[in-house]
Amino acid sequence: MTERHRDARDGHEHQGATGGAGEPPPAEDRDTLRRAWAELVSTARRTVADGLVVGTSGNVSVRVGDTVLVTPTGVPYDRLTPDDLVGVGLDGGQVLGTLRPTSELPMHLAVYRGTEARAVVHTHAPHATAVSLLVPELPLVHYMAAAMGGPVRVAPYAAYGTPELATNTLRALDGRTACLLRNHGTIAHGASLDQAYDRTAQLEWMCRVWLLASSVPGLTPALLSPEQLADAGERLRGYGQQG
Repeated sequence: MTERHRDARDGHEHQGATGGAGEPPPAEDRDTLRRAWAELVSTARRTVADGLVVGTSGNVSVRVGDTVLVTPTGVPYDRLTPDDLVGVGLDGGQVLGTLRPTSELPMHLAVYRGTEARAVVHTHAPHATAVSLLVPELPLVHYMAAAMGGPVRVAPYAAYGTPELATNTLRALDGRTACLLRNHGTIAHGASLDQAYDRTAQLEWMCRVWLLASSVPGLTPALLSPEQLADAGERLRGYGQQG
């Protein structure tokens, strides 16, 4: 265990002594929570392996009933174990674990309170972050924008971990399943960790495509019309294996 990891544990044990909101989940739900934690850790490690985050940047959460499992702050994902499970209630009070939750907890909880999300992935993906510096929304370079509810907006900048960032994010996600965070990164949600992650990866790819196309001197990228995007959205509803 690193000193940083040990400090995170010790710091929260002291904080826990003062009490907090939330009630621990029933014992019969522990197996479900352990399985969800294992999937969360796997997803978090994938964000690093795929180059979407560096070090301990970014964070991942999944909702199990009224408990939100979330990555802890300042702990490298490859060092997380089953014993490091961290869970909070929808009110933000810690109900599981001794490590402190991610500093972006207000943003995650805002998404759960304001949408039907069951999982949230936040990254500092490089191409998406670059796009967030340039435009108020990602230009319609590809029909997969329809899978995110339409043109992907950029939430105005606010300091990380603040209620202001949570508010800006929720506004940018209105009617969407992903958005960019100006000078910061991305956030995407879904009905599962796999879906939230897939949307994150797709968003990063679309941002890379736009940056590549727009960097060619003397040429302007062709964009989809709103009608073309709507048509793609209808087609995507029937995509994949049904039933």
